[in-house]
Amino acid sequence: MNQLNHRIGPYRIVEWLIIAVFVYFFLVLERMMLAKLTIFLVSVVVHEVAHGVAAFWCGDTTAKQQGRLSLNPMRHVDPLGSVILPLMLVMSKSPFLFGWAKPVPVQPQYLNDPPNDMVKVAIAGPLSNITLAVCFSSAIKLMVVLFPTVLVGLPWLAQLLGHGVFINILLAVFNMMPIPPMDGSRVLYRFLGPSGQSFLDRIEPYGLLIILFLMFFDVFSFVLHVLVYPLTQLLL
Repeated sequence: MNQLNHRIGPYRIVEWLIIAVFVYFFLVLERMMLAKLTIFLVSVVVHEVAHGVAAFWCGDTTAKQQGRLSLNPMRHVDPLGSVILPLMLVMSKSPFLFGWAKPVPVQPQYLNDPPNDMVKVAIAGPLSNITLAVCFSSAIKLMVVLFPTVLVGLPWLAQLLGHGVFINILLAVFNMMPIPPMDGSRVLYRFLGPSGQSFLDRIEPYGLLIILFLMFFDVFSFVLHVLVYPLTQLLL
């Protein structure tokens, strides 16, 4: 595995492999599929950068020192969570897109007011996705008003912008679930007593397994129909 971290030019070997995957699927797969995956990757990168910026504003410079305040996706991409798993879900036409970037490092002891600042850092990610969703929505509405013939001639563009709204609402809602290590659990942690905080600490190592278990049994379809779809329609 250490060999994958060897640098060739500007990137590590693992990063060149990720670039190769994108080029390959651009050449052999439906372009819209790759475009949707790209929107997802950009959205999770912005999400992580927002965490880092919030932490920096609250006194923790760890993310800045490690170069994680950059929008360069190569600084944030996780081969499994940012490329392979989302790509598999897109290809299988799953209604629920799941994935992650490398978490931005946050050192609570460096924050000005750790209990409250951790809440700010946690909600910064979902808020960035809501902001992106509003931007995609605004782009659609502006084009309808200013360039209606463009959307008529390029229907895929409206579809792609609409997907940008959907995926960012999905990321915001999904990340606010109170399952460690999701952002919602960090917010909930602030308002729990010692026993509740201890419970979240104990289940955090199994958080990903809990999420995959819920996905496998289609529990998240309820979240999609109750929150994600209505909020997406509200913006469209």
